Amino acid sequence: MELNIQNLTDFTRNAQIMWIMGRDSVPQVMRSSGLVKEISVPQLTGNTREFTEIDLNEYARKKGESDQAARAKVQQGYTKTATLKRIASDIGITYEMRTQGKYYEIKQRLTNLGQLVPNRMDLDLSHRIGFGTATTYADMDGDTIDISVGDTLALFSTAHTVRGASTTFRNILANNPQLSRGSLEAMEAVRVQNVYNQFGEKLSASDDILWTTDDPNTVNNAKEILRATSNPAQNNETVPNLYQGKYRLVVLPRVATDKNGANDTTKAKYWGLASSRLSTLMLGVHEEARMKAPPAAGSNAEEFSTDDWNYGTRGGYLIATVNAVWISLSAGDGTA
Repeated sequence: MELNIQNLTDFTRNAQIMWIMGRDSVPQVMRSSGLVKEISVPQLTGNTREFTEIDLNEYARKKGESDQAARAKVQQGYTKTATLKRIASDIGITYEMRTQGKYYEIKQRLTNLGQLVPNRMDLDLSHRIGFGTATTYADMDGDTIDISVGDTLALFSTAHTVRGASTTFRNILANNPQLSRGSLEAMEAVRVQNVYNQFGEKLSASDDILWTTDDPNTVNNAKEILRATSNPAQNNETVPNLYQGKYRLVVLPRVATDKNGANDTTKAKYWGLASSRLSTLMLGVHEEARMKAPPAAGSNAEEFSTDDWNYGTRGGYLIATVNAVWISLSAGDGTA
């Protein structure tokens, strides 16, 4: 599209269009993965949200003739409180850009501006998994982020607890193997043996997601396991592939990153299983990505000392993970 830079009003109209094009071009992989449950946090409703889980016991009891029915037991699980944070970025469209025909540079700046808030939200969500073997991490702003779950442990641990029993469970695969047919089967065994409600009663894992980083070898192994028309461990094409259609593959490109979003090769082989039904990774959206009210004719739109026209993007959200029973991890590095 052509930019009209002869007057501020026309330029701003085009700037908003390009910002929207940039925002809508971002694939928010984590937010739309099925691993995240989302709520709205309306204006004027406070800056925190408390998330908790409440379980009923799993089974009904016998009722004799004319006997009163047994009352179901209720057990409150763990609670996590999340606090809103606001994120922002500004750019300046310089006098030189506007008067020297630097149309491509202007378009690139405005389009990129529209991507910044969705990208940061996706990074913060991804770091709940990428840093999930710790209870805190320092983000790119230097803030210490609490990413523990309700039992005060890291999301991925070998000793998670429940509130209503002495039961413990793990969601890390022993020896952290890379993804293969055999290790996937081992992960399934861990899930079968380690999914409980708050009474310590066994639940069906109901896993429907196989998640990986964007490591090509891991992704290709996952696709081969899930999509081969015959058993991927055998040459006999008449043997059916029991994994075909069993899981949905979700590739998470920002999991294997450091606090700044740069590559972190120590996480490159991360993979695991998850249940979208049981997930307690909560995203509360207070302020969707938006373009700050742009400069208008007659306003203080132009900086006196620089001659820049300034444009900004804003967003606000909170994140919390209540429990760990819905997801599992193998770091893929072979550590015990």
